[in-house]
Amino acid sequence: MNASTNVSTNASTAQTAPATDLTQAASQPSRSLWSDGFRRLKRNKAAVVSGWFILFICGMAVLAELIAPYSFEVQNINRMLEGPSADHWFGTDSLGRDLLSRIIYGARMSMSVGILTAVVSLLIGGVYGAISGWAGGRVDAMMMRAIDILQAIPELLLLILVMVLFNSIQLFESPEIKALTGIFLALSMVGWVGLARIVRGQVMQVKESLYVEAAHALGAKSWVILFRHIFPNILGPIIVVLTFQIPSNVLFESFLSFIGLGLQPPFSSWGVLCNDGWKAKSYPHLILFPGLALYLTMLAFNLLGDGLRDAFDPKMKNR
Repeated sequence: MNASTNVSTNASTAQTAPATDLTQAASQPSRSLWSDGFRRLKRNKAAVVSGWFILFICGMAVLAELIAPYSFEVQNINRMLEGPSADHWFGTDSLGRDLLSRIIYGARMSMSVGILTAVVSLLIGGVYGAISGWAGGRVDAMMMRAIDILQAIPELLLLILVMVLFNSIQLFESPEIKALTGIFLALSMVGWVGLARIVRGQVMQVKESLYVEAAHALGAKSWVILFRHIFPNILGPIIVVLTFQIPSNVLFESFLSFIGLGLQPPFSSWGVLCNDGWKAKSYPHLILFPGLALYLTMLAFNLLGDGLRDAFDPKMKNR
C-alpha cells in the first residue's frame, strides 16, 4: 500500500515538475539582444571605464573655450619652452603657447575628424553594401569587383594621394578649412570600403531570416524591408566596427598633420602637436603629453570596441 502510494506520488511530482519549470520560465522577463548586450557590457570594467574616458574627451573638446586655461594661439615670448609648472601644467611650446590648452583644442579637431568621417563612411559604405548584399547576382559581383580594386590600393598611399591632389586645387582661401575638408574627403573615401564589405555580409545573412520572408509575403517593398527590418538587426556588428574605425581615423589625421599634409600651426590637433614636439627634441614634454593623449584615446576606443564585440556576440547569449 505504501509502495503504491509512493509510486503515484512520484509520478504526479514528475508530471507537475516540467509544468512548474515551464511556468517559471514563462514568468521570467525576456531580454532583447540590445538589453542583453548592454548587461554583459556593464560587467566589462575595462570597456566601461574606456567609454567614460571617451565621453570625457568628447566633452572636453566640445567645451574647449570654457575649460582651456588659455587660448590655443596666444603667444608669450617671455615664457617659451618652459616645462610643466603651476601656471602651465603641461609647459609651453616654442612660441610660449600653453600646451595644455593646445591639447584641449586639439582634441576638438582630432575627435571631430575621427567621428564625423566614420559617420560619413558608414552612410556611404552602409548604403553601398546593403544594395550589393540585397541585390545579389551580377549586381553584387560588379559592385564587389569595384571594392576589390579600391582595397588593392594601400590605404596610406591613397590618403596621401588624395591629400596631395586636393591641396593642389585652390578651392578655399582659409588654410584651416582647406586642410579639414581635404582630411574629411580623404578619410571618407578610404573608410567606406571596408564597411561596405561588412554590411554586405551581414545583409546576405539576415535576408534569409524568417521575418524577412514574412515581410515579403505581406507585400512589403524591398527598400522598406532593407531599411526597416534588416538594418536595425545588423546595427550591433556595425557599431563595433565603428568603434575600431574612429581611432584609425584619428591616427590617420595625426599622421597627415605630422607629415605636413593636414592641419598646420597655429591651428591645433594632436598630430600638429606631435610634429612640433618631434622638431624640438631637447624638450620632451612637447611630444610626451600630446602623444600620451593620443595613446590613451586609441587604447580607450580599442578596449571599448573589444567590449562591444564580446557583448553583442550572439554566441555569448544568456551568459
